[in-house]
Amino acid sequence: MSISFRRFSGFRQYLIPLTIVLLVVVAVVARASVFTIDEATQAIVVQFGAPVGDPVTEPGLHYRIPFIQEVRKFDKRLLSWDGDPNQVPTVEEQFISVDTTARWKIVDPLKFLQSVQDEAGARNRLNDILDSVVRDKIASSPLVNIVRSKDWEVTEEDLQRTMTGEREEEILLQKVETGRGEMVRDILKTAQQQMPQYGIELVDIQIKRLDYVESVQQQVFERMIAERQRIAEQFRSEGQGRASEIEGETERMLAEIESEAQKEAEIIRGEADAEVTRIYSEAFGSDPEFYSFLRTLESYSESLGEGVTAILSSDSDYFRYLKSEAPAPDADQNLKEKETDKQEN
Repeated sequence: MSISFRRFSGFRQYLIPLTIVLLVVVAVVARASVFTIDEATQAIVVQFGAPVGDPVTEPGLHYRIPFIQEVRKFDKRLLSWDGDPNQVPTVEEQFISVDTTARWKIVDPLKFLQSVQDEAGARNRLNDILDSVVRDKIASSPLVNIVRSKDWEVTEEDLQRTMTGEREEEILLQKVETGRGEMVRDILKTAQQQMPQYGIELVDIQIKRLDYVESVQQQVFERMIAERQRIAEQFRSEGQGRASEIEGETERMLAEIESEAQKEAEIIRGEADAEVTRIYSEAFGSDPEFYSFLRTLESYSESLGEGVTAILSSDSDYFRYLKSEAPAPDADQNLKEKETDKQEN
């Protein structure tokens, strides 16, 4: 009896650790048996590298055989693809750099897994397909169809704003047969035909940027600079011509104003001289002797100033009023009577 109790007691010592180990194993197996899928994810169950069952697309809790099967998850949302810029010649053999982007999604995860394995493989396949389609379409299209829409009418303001050269202006003014929008739709349609075999749906593709390659770009810039310089020189020449016209008109108007002013000044001066002459004549006619005397005194003040030495003979007419004596009162009375007689007669 004591021996059995001892054995049971020894077994109890290992029961708790064994239970704990068993529970851990069950938890690990249970954890490895389930997996979850959210709304943005889809999955394929793979056993020994081969797909098992249908794709799992419904969100929620799902089961698998632990340690034997594994789950490959794929995104259900739109994914982006950005290609590297490629140098592509147009129909006119003008090399341009084309930078494209696209949006795609995985619609058949089983085909996707079997064909490209993962997103990195899908992007490599998209690089091959989209670059090839874009290159073929660009190479078979004239430049004007690539850079312009069919419904876009180029105006003179557009040309001046873009600062293009003469050669680029000729391209922009050409008639557009298809246009960039239709060409992009054609690229999308052609590329979409090759996507179903990979479990991919190509939703959209767009051209992000078009530009000349570096060697051609430098030549275009030089032509644009030369064109701007030509236009600037034309504006400068027109401005100089207009400035000359304004200066000539200003000089003509100034000459007319000066001539008119001089004419008016001469008229005023002539009228003033006539008035002075009239006044002098009246003064001279009323008393010639007094007028002669007054003019002589004025000449004395103007000619005989300080520091002036005049050498004249004593009997010179210049000093005749200085040498003459004042008339006697009787003489003045006689002179007045004579003047009265003259006025009465």
